[in-house]
Amino acid sequence: MKLTATLRISFVSLSRNPTRTLLTTLGIVIGIGAVITMMEIGNGSKTSLRSTIEKMGANSVMVMPGAMRMPGSPRKEMGSAVTLTPADADAIRQECPSVGKCSPVVRGSGTQIVFGNATWLPAAMYGVSPDYLDIRNWQLAEGRCFTDNEVDTNARVCVIGSTIVKELFNGMSPVGSELRIGDVAFEVVGVLKSKGANMIGMDEDDVIMAPWSTLQMRVTGLKMGSATNTTSTVSNYPGDRFVVSGVALYPEQDISVTRDKLFYSRFSQLNQIVFEAVSTDKVEDALKEVSDVLRRRHRIYAGKEDDFHIRNSADFMNMLNSTSTLMTNLLLGVALISLIVGGVGIMNIMLVSVTERTREIGLRMAVGARSKDILLQFLIESTVLCLAGGILGILLGHGASLLIKNIAKWPVESSPGAVIAAVAVSAGVGILFGFYPAWKASKLDPIEALRYE
Repeated sequence: MKLTATLRISFVSLSRNPTRTLLTTLGIVIGIGAVITMMEIGNGSKTSLRSTIEKMGANSVMVMPGAMRMPGSPRKEMGSAVTLTPADADAIRQECPSVGKCSPVVRGSGTQIVFGNATWLPAAMYGVSPDYLDIRNWQLAEGRCFTDNEVDTNARVCVIGSTIVKELFNGMSPVGSELRIGDVAFEVVGVLKSKGANMIGMDEDDVIMAPWSTLQMRVTGLKMGSATNTTSTVSNYPGDRFVVSGVALYPEQDISVTRDKLFYSRFSQLNQIVFEAVSTDKVEDALKEVSDVLRRRHRIYAGKEDDFHIRNSADFMNMLNSTSTLMTNLLLGVALISLIVGGVGIMNIMLVSVTERTREIGLRMAVGARSKDILLQFLIESTVLCLAGGILGILLGHGASLLIKNIAKWPVESSPGAVIAAVAVSAGVGILFGFYPAWKASKLDPIEALRYE
């Protein structure tokens, strides 16, 4: 039999029972549709993660106080983490040739900002240096950034995100206006360009940035005030004094303790230090140099655990990608179960078809059809069933991913590779699960087949 004749006979046989054919392919349709949907959602999430990391800065690195504690590891004793200080940031900037720009970071939270009779609680408040904007790829929509001189003099200036402009200033230009952070008045000198939402849906434009020295001394530091005696305490920053009166809150440290331990004023503590390598290929060198400098400054001897931990964007991206890949693979595993169920359905219906068409098979063999012709005919039928289900599944899966994108606002990205793989898998399922019924049909005895009722 010619291949074209075999194909024609296969299509005629399938078209005799269209309802049964459609129901038979339903398992394949659901399986392929689920695979396509999961692949497109997974690719969209990976692209979104990559975009978010690139916004943060491809070469950016964060140094945070305290040793990294893995899940299940014992807790460190209180006070074992040495606090990062502005002097550490200066040392990184001066002693690490592979480090480009560097910025201390002080975080503030829970403080309302006020303009006129409008108030707003920003999602993020950062005390930074001017280099922070370059490290994190922030750009200004209008105005200017504060300067290093304004950081040194604790100037009360700030730059704000577009969300704050919309909420407090009704979209009008805020440059030159004065708003209050808590009880402290700040002049708005610039507005940041909009970045939109990050990978976890948080509004990156709901942010306010000020000189780290100002935010620490005038806003966050005063809430953490420490006193070591009953006399006035003078800050580390020139031009600012405040008095703490009353009884001593803490006893004086023994000379042996102060000699063996590092103590920093609460006003010099940093939440983190952010820096960037001079180039992408210098990131590993920068990590080593920064680690060596901090270990030396914090007097950490060989074999002892770091009292800080460093995370770069590449590690963060790899961690998120691995998590995303794991979840996608788990969902794909569940979707593949539908394909197996659909394949079993194909095998079942093909066995039924062989039983129903036993006399037809015997008649064809009697007029000259060979076993391989019968085998090929039934394999073509099962493969066509699965390919048709695969095509419908691709359309269903792509439509479902677009629906999720429009309703749930999840990131979705089409995957040509997944479409090709879906077609190949559906054809493979047809051949795999259709082979036994086709083989059984090809082994029928023509005489016994003609006698079959």
